[in-house]
Amino acid sequence: MSLPHAILTALLEKPSSGLELTRRFDKSIGYFWSATHQQIYRELGKLEQAGHIRALPAPVPARGQKKEYEVLPAGRAELGDWVGRSEDPKPMRSALLLRMRAAAIVGAEGLRAELERHLALHREQLDEYLAIEERDFPAERRRTEADRLRHLVLRGGVDLERFWVEWLTRALAELGRSEE
Repeated sequence: MSLPHAILTALLEKPSSGLELTRRFDKSIGYFWSATHQQIYRELGKLEQAGHIRALPAPVPARGQKKEYEVLPAGRAELGDWVGRSEDPKPMRSALLLRMRAAAIVGAEGLRAELERHLALHREQLDEYLAIEERDFPAERRRTEADRLRHLVLRGGVDLERFWVEWLTRALAELGRSEE
């Protein structure tokens, strides 16, 4: 149920077309809640039908013109209600961890290379998050509650990437030990 709320959040930050939303998801919300172009468009239709958003009137009507959407009061209210709701954490699903469990049974051929690939990807993502933090969240830009909340979301990503870098480094070291 979180995709509609991610879209409402993005539209409250800035009214956008579906294409613009897709691009913005890739640069911000998509770091922690990904969605395909098709999923976003499908959800925009549902949100519009539910009366949570509307397509802005085009300044000059034209065939094939992209629709830009804005959030209506009912959508803002829904998002506010959702923020205040209680929700249990979801169990983690990781194909990599499942692959490791399977390797314990069928053998670990190729697993080391996959762990090294994941380690490189997590290091790259960590570097990207740290660059975003340096660029967008210097101490003087964390004065408002909204700024602190956005920074905390980014710090959650930083901390998760640090966890994976540390864990994968340890896993590779453990797998590198010869059997005793």
